[in-house]
Amino acid sequence: MLATILKKSVLITAVLLMAAAPAIAHEGKHMTKETPKAVELRETLRDLWVGHIFWVRNVALMTRLGDKVGATVAEENVVKNARAIADSIAPVYGKPAADKLFGLLAGHYGSIKEYMVAAYVGDQKGKDVAVDKVKANATEIAGFLSGANPKWSKDTLVSLLFAHGGHHMAQIDALMVKDYASEAQAWDVMNSHMLMIADALGQGIVKQFPKKF
Repeated sequence: MLATILKKSVLITAVLLMAAAPAIAHEGKHMTKETPKAVELRETLRDLWVGHIFWVRNVALMTRLGDKVGATVAEENVVKNARAIADSIAPVYGKPAADKLFGLLAGHYGSIKEYMVAAYVGDQKGKDVAVDKVKANATEIAGFLSGANPKWSKDTLVSLLFAHGGHHMAQIDALMVKDYASEAQAWDVMNSHMLMIADALGQGIVKQFPKKF
């Protein structure tokens, strides 16, 4: 039963991803040739955002296995990665914006962790509360980013970030019952989705600041 629910969850988030894709494609359709600086930005953002899902997954996995040392190391790297993601926008938006983004990313992780803790003790009410926090945080991040860069559509970002949160939760639910096949499926969708978000952010920065790239 749970495997079916997880598969439906991944399918729904994949549909959201495809729905958001046309808007992102429109953003980047004129970028037929990337400069070396633009490529460097794209690859840097990809590495950083994939690092985010890698370390959050490690927290969820180590916690599920009862490995406190492993979970602590993974969480330290979640924070380190969030700081690096935030600092990556400092050259174009400034340190105050980077600090704001870091705080929002901390909120994202905090709400996902809250969901994980509730899921691992079978607290459905706690999970529901965490879901609301994940959505509220995603909306806040989308508003912040779209406010900084008009090339980033708030509605598109909300859809992408809602889907991203869904991936985290599907992954946690799968780990809870040791359904590693569903967790692997969730990871594949999450990884592709994360690359799309990173590319959309990179393209938006390049289009907003063409003289820098």
